[in-house]
Amino acid sequence: MAEDHDHEDGYAGPATLTVDGRDVPVEALLDARHEPHDGKMHWFGRVTPASGLAADLAAALKASSATVELSTDGGRAPAQVGDLDPWGRYRVTGVGPPPFVLDDPVLDDN
Repeated sequence: MAEDHDHEDGYAGPATLTVDGRDVPVEALLDARHEPHDGKMHWFGRVTPASGLAADLAAALKASSATVELSTDGGRAPAQVGDLDPWGRYRVTGVGPPPFVLDDPVLDDN
């Protein structure tokens, strides 16, 4: 995954997934959307454990009823970890401010 921290509207780059106090370096591809139905920001994406750490992350996630946090250089946020896809990436989601910097919305109607 490229270290392109300016992924279109979200974030692509290095991050840390902290599971019950244990830090696991990951590569993240994240995005966020404001959900008008509940008025909250929902962020989501996929994380790939750093080389050689897939088994460590899987064990940490199975062994815990877990507090999980995802952090980048732009912030940190509580997260939920979901399914593992065929490419070895875990789904991550959260509600509230995302763990990356959001650009200000364009408010010009012209």
